[in-house]
Amino acid sequence: MVLYLNIVQIIVSIALIVLTVLQGKNAGLGRMFGGDSSIRMTRRGVEKTAFNVTIILSVIFFLTSLLSVILQS
Repeated sequence: MVLYLNIVQIIVSIALIVLTVLQGKNAGLGRMFGGDSSIRMTRRGVEKTAFNVTIILSVIFFLTSLLSVILQS
């Protein structure tokens, strides 16, 4: 059972890394350091979907990590 949880964690972590990198591609360097903070942009379409999938995958990663620790002890 722990082996399957580890495999799921690896797959979810790779997906989280890919989604995080894809979301950071649209943000410019100036925005990262606080520039353009007066303009509030809303997420639409693919950006919103990627954001929601990132949240779901992070919850799945947390739960599988917690379950893995519980089963190993």
